[in-house]
Amino acid sequence: MTRARNQQVSLEDTPYYHCISRCVRRAFLCGDDPLTGQNFDHRKGWLVQRMKWLASQFAIDVCAYAVMSNHYHLVLGVDVSKARSWSDDEVLARWTKLFPRNAKLIETLRLNSSSKKARDLEAKTLAEWRQRLQDISWFMRCLNERIARVANREDNCTGRFWEGRFKSQALLDEKALVTCMAYVDLNPIRAGVSDSLEASDFTSIQERLIRQAQRVKEPNYRQQRLLKRRNARHLLKSKVPRLRPLSEPGNRAQDPLPIDRGSYVALLDASVRALKYENATGVELLNPLGSHPLLSQLGLKGHGWLQAVTKFHRHYGLAAGSADSLLKYQARRVEAGEAMRSKTKWVRGMAAAKLLYET
Repeated sequence: MTRARNQQVSLEDTPYYHCISRCVRRAFLCGDDPLTGQNFDHRKGWLVQRMKWLASQFAIDVCAYAVMSNHYHLVLGVDVSKARSWSDDEVLARWTKLFPRNAKLIETLRLNSSSKKARDLEAKTLAEWRQRLQDISWFMRCLNERIARVANREDNCTGRFWEGRFKSQALLDEKALVTCMAYVDLNPIRAGVSDSLEASDFTSIQERLIRQAQRVKEPNYRQQRLLKRRNARHLLKSKVPRLRPLSEPGNRAQDPLPIDRGSYVALLDASVRALKYENATGVELLNPLGSHPLLSQLGLKGHGWLQAVTKFHRHYGLAAGSADSLLKYQARRVEAGEAMRSKTKWVRGMAAAKLLYET
């Protein structure tokens, strides 16, 4: 049963959401097309540039992303307080950068500001635009529609580029946020198209490593190679907006994610080694993960971590988080009277939550 988007995105529960869009028929419309032999990797750059630019206009931060050949993942964080702090003129400026023709409406209403009806309509319109600038659905609409138009123009064709509306998944707590970000960042490794974090093109972890390499006075060999990587050229431009930062000593960025940058990168490195070992031998390697500081800090289980970052999409449905978080989420949905086949049927993910998050 298809659910209304307002039943899937609830800022009362969490500001963080995992979003996925797939190309129509899962065709390779963003990578190497095996049928024609054409390469469309440049479209991945379009997606990254567009999502980052939209984040600079919306009250929505990009926390993690991975652009694959036939789909992409995003972890988005909505900043409601940021949208509320904007003046009406700032809302107008941001919205008209997205939709320039809408500026004419406000211009006409202000020419008739002596009329109470015109003033009321202006206030109502700006309030609606403020709400849209913190709406994930509008963010994804502005992203997908633009990419589809440009890609169809390049292919000299019409029709669908994306197979349908995007999928969204609520990340109810910090544990789910870290797990989902790792799942997204490890996508190319898991798919076998990359063998290291530095070579994971068009991912947020590669971008974070590039930003770190740019800050180092004397970059090592791996960092030097990363800064010269061909598929990372779109990130080396100074005008590309940044990701929402991770916390680290000396970081003065406002409102960083509650994840230590060094520990997160080290955890992903250990996960890459464990995944390689498991793929080569068929045996899960626990030692590099079981006692990892970030896992211990968040109360995550090492033996369930690899399962979570490789099959996150199978373990959870509308929401991901600890069993307690899922209980509260389901209770709020029932209280709000959302349409369900059965109010007693449990949300998918309880078994996975106990495996990964419960002591």
